[in-house]
Amino acid sequence: MTEADRPRPLRDPAPLLELVRRQWRQQRAAGGPAADLWVFGYASLIWRPEFATTESHPTRVHGWHRALKMWSRINRGTPAEPGLVFALLAGGSCRGVVYRVPHREAEAVLVALWEREMPTGVYDPRWLPCATPHGPVAALAFTLSRRSPSFTGELPAEQVRHILHHASGRYGSTLDYARRTDDCLRAHGIRDRALARVLAHAPPI
Repeated sequence: MTEADRPRPLRDPAPLLELVRRQWRQQRAAGGPAADLWVFGYASLIWRPEFATTESHPTRVHGWHRALKMWSRINRGTPAEPGLVFALLAGGSCRGVVYRVPHREAEAVLVALWEREMPTGVYDPRWLPCATPHGPVAALAFTLSRRSPSFTGELPAEQVRHILHHASGRYGSTLDYARRTDDCLRAHGIRDRALARVLAHAPPI
């Protein structure tokens, strides 16, 4: 992929990172478990978190649901053959995993998360309430607006089938991404019916 082929950033991610830093510093004033950084994973952050944690717990967020409805033109597709990745969309609820990051490691983890999840500023980072054995905590999560140009909307079955058969990017195919997420969710006792319907269009293993 040439530099000209790379999607342009939707917005500068740096101000969003600084906002999240300030919000997290304010939360630290509560002390106890809330003084650490909590991160909510709902897809690849479950099977490939790439940061050290002191604990993790299955949990559920309300008001948001996991959906394979975000275009991916680098990681799981290309500009010519876009793939799909997951996002949190408003509505419903989502079971996932919440991770605890010691506050001393929080700054390095935030920077790493921004490099991974926010190079184009596509997500809207939010603090979502998550239940933990310590009580509720506010966890950082990456959500997507339906007004975003990266939101796919409802795709026809034939287009989903084509993507699962053909779309692939620098981290592999959309199909592998979807299957690995499904496998990991099942390992945590999570059954995602919407994902199962998507995978019904996949080529046989």
